[in-house]
Amino acid sequence: MSLLDDENVEIIGAMKKFGPRNLQSIARKSGVPYPTVYTRVNKLGTQGLLDTWTYPNLAKIGLARSMVLLTPSPGREVTASEALKIPGYWLWIARCTGECNGYYSQHAVPVENRQDFVQYLDQIVSSGLATNYRIFWLGDYHSHIPNFEYYDFKKRAWRFDWPAWLSLFSKGKVGNVPEEKESSKDDFDKNDLLILKELMKDARKKLSELSQMIGMTLPAAKYRFDNLARRGFLQDYVIQVLPYPPEISDLYEVRLDFGEHKAMLVKENFFKRLPFVLNYSRIKGTNSITTRVYLPRTEVNNLLTLLSALVRGGAIDRFSYMLLDPMTIQAQTFHYKAFDDKSGWRYDNHEYLAALRKLAASDKTEASPVTFQPSKGLTVTMM
Repeated sequence: MSLLDDENVEIIGAMKKFGPRNLQSIARKSGVPYPTVYTRVNKLGTQGLLDTWTYPNLAKIGLARSMVLLTPSPGREVTASEALKIPGYWLWIARCTGECNGYYSQHAVPVENRQDFVQYLDQIVSSGLATNYRIFWLGDYHSHIPNFEYYDFKKRAWRFDWPAWLSLFSKGKVGNVPEEKESSKDDFDKNDLLILKELMKDARKKLSELSQMIGMTLPAAKYRFDNLARRGFLQDYVIQVLPYPPEISDLYEVRLDFGEHKAMLVKENFFKRLPFVLNYSRIKGTNSITTRVYLPRTEVNNLLTLLSALVRGGAIDRFSYMLLDPMTIQAQTFHYKAFDDKSGWRYDNHEYLAALRKLAASDKTEASPVTFQPSKGLTVTMM
């Protein structure tokens, strides 16, 4: 938190607004000299305090994003998490507790194979690896940087104005958000996917490196990148900065259910105001929004008090939440290897179900290796 000063905040804000690739442009937009921008961005990156990546418009490449809550059968937790990976179309998996005691995962599956994926999840339950699951299909991905209006640069401290946020959400109007337009599949090839995949790992990937990967000249690679950006394949630049020390903070997934669709649209901009909301997505076919929350542990009870008050006041119908374990997070990009220029996305449920049966059978006959996370020393002071 000692690095959260005025200049770094200006730089982070400019990276979010204009994209993180061109540091000279960021220097002009932020008013911070280029050598300072270059030094500060590299320092934040090498210390693990700043990550940047590009979130692609998955619908344009023919993929549908889903959120899955899987409750494993007792004793089969490790195998159940491996079962989620078999099709290869997973993006993010972590252990969770709360609404679901098991695994929270996100997947990006071919649009035409959504029902096949649901059948595969049914078979995870039928195989005995899990007792139940829930799946939600998600809309556009929206990420935010922390709202530094609530940060005191002199005191190096955040201000959590819960009464004001309650009043704003309950009574205030923060402006209607338009309906999300469903993106349709666009023309692309495997080289385009390779660029998107690499940018999903690092938004500041050099064009010279991309040109070598796809076997094209630098001008050709730049044309490809500019064309993808112009056609809307780059949905969001994610600028991730940790506003609070990880040792005293928790990561949550919070779902808010609204009584009416209009109420959801009116309140959606509210999430941009909160300094602890990392990202959010609408849940398709519902009046619900799911949000990723990163919050100091001492403020969690205030968050729950706020949500409870919103239900009592009628601003939302209900809420649910899960604690995500950061130490168990596994992530990858979309399933780039499963695409072929001639045949499109490859999705073979017969193959995946055969692999699932094999996994479930081996779990019954072979004891899975037990792996514990490295423990950190805990110092206890007697009072």
